[in-house]
Amino acid sequence: MRIAVTGSIATDHLMTFEGRFTDSLVVDQLDKISLSFLVEDLDVRRGGIAANIAFGMGCLGLDPVLVGAVGQDFADYRSWLERHRVDTASVHVSELRHTARFVCTTDSDHAQIASFYAGAMREARDIELAPIAERIGGIDLVVVSANDPEAMLRHTEECRTRGYPFLADPGQQIAWMDGAGIRQLVDGATYLFSNEYEAALTEQKTGWTAEEILDRVGTRVTTLGPKGVRFDAKDEPSIHVECAPEDRKVDPTGLGDGFRAGFLAALGWGLALERCAQVGSLLAAYVIETKGTQEYELGQRRFLERFAGAYGPDAAAEVAPHVRCPRP
Repeated sequence: MRIAVTGSIATDHLMTFEGRFTDSLVVDQLDKISLSFLVEDLDVRRGGIAANIAFGMGCLGLDPVLVGAVGQDFADYRSWLERHRVDTASVHVSELRHTARFVCTTDSDHAQIASFYAGAMREARDIELAPIAERIGGIDLVVVSANDPEAMLRHTEECRTRGYPFLADPGQQIAWMDGAGIRQLVDGATYLFSNEYEAALTEQKTGWTAEEILDRVGTRVTTLGPKGVRFDAKDEPSIHVECAPEDRKVDPTGLGDGFRAGFLAALGWGLALERCAQVGSLLAAYVIETKGTQEYELGQRRFLERFAGAYGPDAAAEVAPHVRCPRP
């Protein structure tokens, strides 16, 4: 299955605050807020939603096509991704701007305060999908994840025009887009991904009910945090999948990207939605157990052992022929 993953490619600057943000907030003074937090450490990591998803897919043995815009400072990052089976030939390199930056501080409750510098990502709107499809012999699915809003709109419109199935995953960009833009992103999607808050915001901004959204998309996938994930399709019963247990909680950054990577990998293997969600949930557990979004390592044997422990030996037997982790 030829999957093109569009979206942000960025460098993550991750900091840890040992206290709680809420201890520094005065509710009736929020309109005058001016705070700084003394952090304990700084990790500079590779990130960006599309890159995180593509990396995870590569770790499971697929060859995803990464589509996005970066700066001249991308050379080392490109080599890293290519070593993990990611096709970067369709990444646009800006002559003027740096690769995007994500700056995030996480407190002891795993609450986060973050900012994002778009940089070269603004040029993603100049990328056309048709030449990419021609280069790789066709596209079976386009993932439209959070990116420059104009790029997201262009990609979804081109998918509808050219008949490319697409997965709409606007994420945090929903907060900044108006209802008309969100309707354009959602309409006709084969899959629509969001968390519970984003799902409610989508309905509020578009003016569509949950039922009306299901009239316009194939399958709606809603992540529920520690409660797992739910799949909804028109005239079909909902499917609920529990989270895979994690060994420890280190950093939640990129958790959703890991889930999407595992889901897409299993989808590429031709597995059913329930199994796709299970693979995604286990990969998400690996992400939360490490500092950074691409720092986990998958071992074939251990991955399947954990999968069997979480979802049973029959589920593991179904996944085992497909998993191709780089380590034994």
